[in-house]
Amino acid sequence: MWNEFKKFALKGTMIDLAIGVIIGGAVGKVITSLVNDILMPPIGLLMGRVNFTSLYINLGRTKYPTFELARTAGAPTINVGLFLNTVVDFFIISLVIFFIVRAMNRMRELSEKKVAAPAATARLCPFCKTDIPIDATRCPHCTSELTAVEK
Repeated sequence: MWNEFKKFALKGTMIDLAIGVIIGGAVGKVITSLVNDILMPPIGLLMGRVNFTSLYINLGRTKYPTFELARTAGAPTINVGLFLNTVVDFFIISLVIFFIVRAMNRMRELSEKKVAAPAATARLCPFCKTDIPIDATRCPHCTSELTAVEK
């Protein structure tokens, strides 16, 4: 069982997947910081000095002046600002993934174009419909003579 697990875990695709997950997590953290620390503060400033992380709806009866106090008290809240940050985060990550996949698809198309189609080595006999060498003058199966038009 151990050998089978090692064979599974050390496959190239498994290692590629692990690397992708690790890099994806790191990119996710960078984009989360970009949204929370770079993008949302100017947007909040333009919207009248709104701090999106502090936007919440208090579901309890006790009023709290800030989100931090409500959270500390354990009050039930709907965290609108945190949700908005997460939605913006999601859209930016989706956009980054879209551009990465798009670039990879273009590179794949270019590499497929570079690989030329192999030259034909066989063709069909017009009489018996079997494969024959491309430069044959007579079909080895039905012994029909092939003219220049049939070649």
